[in-house]
Amino acid sequence: MNRIALVTGGQRGIGLGISRALAEAGYTVAIAAQEEADAPEVTEALNSLGGKGRYFRHDLLDIDHCKTLLDRVEADLGPVTAFVSNAGVPARIRGDMLDLAPDSFDFVMGVNLRGAFFLAQEVARRMLDQPSDSYRSMSFITSVSAEMVSIERAEYCLSKAGAAMMAELFAVRLAPHGIGVFELRPGIIETGMTAGVKDKYTARIEGGLVPAARWGQPADIGSIIVPIADGQMAFATGSTFAVDGGLSIPRL
Repeated sequence: MNRIALVTGGQRGIGLGISRALAEAGYTVAIAAQEEADAPEVTEALNSLGGKGRYFRHDLLDIDHCKTLLDRVEADLGPVTAFVSNAGVPARIRGDMLDLAPDSFDFVMGVNLRGAFFLAQEVARRMLDQPSDSYRSMSFITSVSAEMVSIERAEYCLSKAGAAMMAELFAVRLAPHGIGVFELRPGIIETGMTAGVKDKYTARIEGGLVPAARWGQPADIGSIIVPIADGQMAFATGSTFAVDGGLSIPRL
């Protein structure tokens, strides 16, 4: 059976690190994101996958087209055996949570929770239709912010805490069918999303914030996704992996 991975937001940052790792492991990677197919970022990402990637335009806010996306992927590549729910948005404005506006709250929740849930729901339904002797997996990329508080981006923390529960819900629902579901919580990862706070966090990392004493890289997350997708952690379904260099370990 062909090994087909669907990675949302797989054209940049953490998602691209995951896409590259899966492609190197022999998967054909379907990248889903809202950019135009001819966007430079998309072209560069596909080129870096060495012919193992295909791009499918999809906006997570548009839940009515989840079935259309999966139809297109299946028609072009085949059934998805490894799904990585990675795409997400940060808080539009960092600031006092007492000033958080409803439209900003709704936007983050719409992408990180509502959109992510209904796409995962459609993927799960189709995975149930696949032969039970073929391993299938779903991985949810959340954040240390699912548990660690950042009061200047409350909506983001809330969305990631909800996504953590989402992973557990799918894990319990799908476990009897041999479908593994996992949550990965990245810490401070060097991507375009964190470029604006690089100096701030570099100083804090050098000051001991991260026990591993370095920035995380997208490849750090990709290296964990591959054994998950391959089924090497099948009986650990429902597990949460902190990919943060020790950041979230409680310390005195």
